[in-house]
Amino acid sequence: MLSEANFIAAFLVGLLGGVHCVGMCGGIVGALSFGLPEATRQRPLAQLPYLVAYNGGRIGSYVMAGAAMGGISALAMHLLDVRQAQLVLQLFAGGFLILMGLYLAGWWLGLARVEGLGARLWRHIEPLGRRLLPVSTPAHAFVLGLIWGWLPCGLVYSVLIWTLSAGSAGQGALLMLGFGLGTLPNLLLMGVIAARMSGQWMEPEPGFRRAARGRSMNRQRRA
Repeated sequence: MLSEANFIAAFLVGLLGGVHCVGMCGGIVGALSFGLPEATRQRPLAQLPYLVAYNGGRIGSYVMAGAAMGGISALAMHLLDVRQAQLVLQLFAGGFLILMGLYLAGWWLGLARVEGLGARLWRHIEPLGRRLLPVSTPAHAFVLGLIWGWLPCGLVYSVLIWTLSAGSAGQGALLMLGFGLGTLPNLLLMGVIAARMSGQWMEPEPGFRRAARGRSMNRQRRA
């Protein structure tokens, strides 16, 4: 069974993997935020339902994948001696936690290679996401988030491999839920910042352009 300690560990992996999330998903978050309706971009509170829906769909995909991997581990336990299978799964989980710690610390990047495993699948899924742009409603954003959740990511795939130690579909789903919730603060913050910047840039006289125009006029006066 999934212990509370494992759930917390999965949450911390997602939370501490924020730097990785910025590098991996920053461009996607920015594109989604820039694609919001103009009226929504100009009101920070109006952006929140869309951002929550994006991430809710993404975490939903994580949970489904975790359930599938946990189901595989449950099948293995039925085929093998229960005690032997539990011991193997516990050793596997402990070893994999050490590898993920090294990965997050940047001391060993071997887990990044697992991203290539999902690249072929993503080639078929990614066009579906492009067809859903631009986003018009939170429900629309949720569906797009479901697709986003299958983006090839070494950190996500590493936690998925960890769910093989869960012992059941439900426990695998809970492990991925903990991880997904850990990634939520960083990606929500990125979405708010990106949407705010897009709102300023798209204004009739946006701050960035206004500042650039002011500098240009000052230079002309000095000349």
